[in-house]
Parts: sequence; structure tokens; C-alpha cells
Amino acid sequence: MKWKKEVILKDSKKIKIHIKNNHGRPGTFPCDLEGEKNFTITKEHIDKALEKEPKIREKVYFFIDWDEDNFSSSIPSSEILLTYDFPTKNLKTIAPNLKWIHCTAAGVEHLSPFNWASDELTITNSSGVHAKKAGEYGLMSVLMLQNHMPKIITNQKNKKFKSLFSNPINGKNVVLVGTGSLGSSMAKLVEPLGANIIGVNKKGKPVVGCSKIITIDKLDTVLPDADILYLALPETKETKNLINKKRLDLLKPSCGIVNIGRQSVLDYDALCDKLNKQEIAGAILDVFTPEPIEKTSKLWHTPNLIITPHVSSDDNGNYVKMTLDLFVKNLKLFIENKELINQIDKTLGY
Repeated sequence: MKWKKEVILKDSKKIKIHIKNNHGRPGTFPCDLEGEKNFTITKEHIDKALEKEPKIREKVYFFIDWDEDNFSSSIPSSEILLTYDFPTKNLKTIAPNLKWIHCTAAGVEHLSPFNWASDELTITNSSGVHAKKAGEYGLMSVLMLQNHMPKIITNQKNKKFKSLFSNPINGKNVVLVGTGSLGSSMAKLVEPLGANIIGVNKKGKPVVGCSKIITIDKLDTVLPDADILYLALPETKETKNLINKKRLDLLKPSCGIVNIGRQSVLDYDALCDKLNKQEIAGAILDVFTPEPIEKTSKLWHTPNLIITPHVSSDDNGNYVKMTLDLFVKNLKLFIENKELINQIDKTLGY
């Protein structure tokens, strides 16, 4: 698909916002044409987002670009950058006017470490935009595991007709590791069905939908009783390989696993080994590195495993609208010189 750059309301007295869209290609984001269609920000999107904010529109103009086609020439005069990714090398030097970067995703691990950013630079993300869709995906995946769907699909591939009966989710233990907007949205939908949602987070902060909260250092105490282990964590130094072979060994054979956070949180090789040995009941994975998954990956051939292509939380056709709604709220705060929402802690990485 051929796209052209767009300049909207160019005026040197106004705040310049550089928008960097990405063409879909393997190994990056988005990784295909469908993703490109869903995540591209256009002039029409901006017009719609600002139609009820004429005072904001009077103060800004947008430069809409693709990949790095005009990045080096446009970013020096930009105060705001709206994008998923960008070249961070020498950013302090080449972007002296840059004050705020908004990442169109919730995860920002692809931008870390943040030593390229000045102390004064504010970075925000789109956390919360994904919540409704992620909640429904979470409900679906939990019920699929409870109803043996990974095994049933594997049996179908093998032309094996075997009755696999199940019970309602009522009374089952769902250990939710990561209680941010993605994880908590699942909890709010599953908890009313009678499941015990045990939330795990860094500070033991209470979360709506969780019947119990523990701190991350107590994780090993709840894994043996988990019927479903639900992972919704960002990638940080602390979360990498959090669910390793040792922790997988703590799970009972009837336990199922869902991962909608980042691949680095869970040892996929160890998981595949456990699934092959039938020491884990089933798994549903939505996040991978790289994407798409390589054709030689063992994931394709692992039994009782369902692969979804990173679609757990991206609302088709509405993602850009919701992202821009959040961005415009922050843009208003930026113009008023107030604190922005969804700020990233550059030390913690999220």
C-alpha cells in the first residue's frame, strides 16, 4: 500500500506534533498489512479526534510521516512525537525541542533502557486503551482452558474423538500475575462467575475483581493451587523469565496457562516440554518474539497449545480512535502545562 506524508495546519507559531506510522513487515510492529491498516493514524482520524476541541486545534499542527522517511528533517522542530517506535540514537541532540513522546502501545520495553531520554522529556503510553477487548479475550481464554479446548483442538487435528468433560469455573483458582488494566479487565469478567482471582503485583495493591492480592515475592506460595495461571505483565528486568522451569514445576498437571503480556516473562521452551509430557493441561499464548513466529518454531507442533497472533487487546477499527482520545486528553493537559496521565517511569521501564 502506497502512503504519502501529510502536513496538517502547518504554522511555525503552533505546537508541532510529529506522527510516525509504520509499514507492516515481519519482525517489527505492525508485522503485517492487517496490522498496518488497524494502527495507521490518518488526517481523518485527527480531524475526528479534534472536532470537539477547536481551542486545541488552533494551537497545534501535525506532520504525518511513515517509518523514518522524514524523521531526521522533521523531528528537530517537533515538540511532541506520537508513535510506536523511533530511532533513539542522538535524540537529545537532533530533537532539542522535543518535550513529550506518546507511545501508541501499552508496552514500552522496545524503547528501553531510557538513557537516550533527557530528564525533562515526558513519555506516556496507551495503557487502558486495550482494557475492554483484553477483558473479553481473558474471559474467553480462561473458559477455553476450563473446558479443555486446547486438548480438544489437538484431538481434532489428530482425528481423535474423545469426550473431555469439565466443570463450571465456579470455585476454581485463577492466579493473575500482573494486575494492570489488561489483567484486571479479565478479573472483572471472570470473578462474577465464581472463580477465585488471586492477584499478584509488586506492592500488594488491592484490585477490583481480585478476591485476594499478594506481593510478587509470595508468588511461589500460590502456584501449586492454581487451576489457571494468567500472565499479563510488561517486560522489565524484574519480569524477564519470571515463570521459568522451576516455577512451571510448581504447577499441577491440570493447570492451564494464558500469556497476553510478553514472551520474555514465560519460558516457552520449558512450557513446550511440559505440554509434550502432559505435565500442563493446556496453554493459550498471544505474544511472541519475534512476530510472526518463525516457521521452524516448536510452538507450531506442540500439543494442547493454542496460538493467537497478538490479537488479545487490539480493538479492530477502534484502536486508533481510542488512542487519539487518550492522546487529546493529554494534549489538553500539555497545553495547560499540567501533569500528563499514563506517564512512564524511566527508571522502572513502565
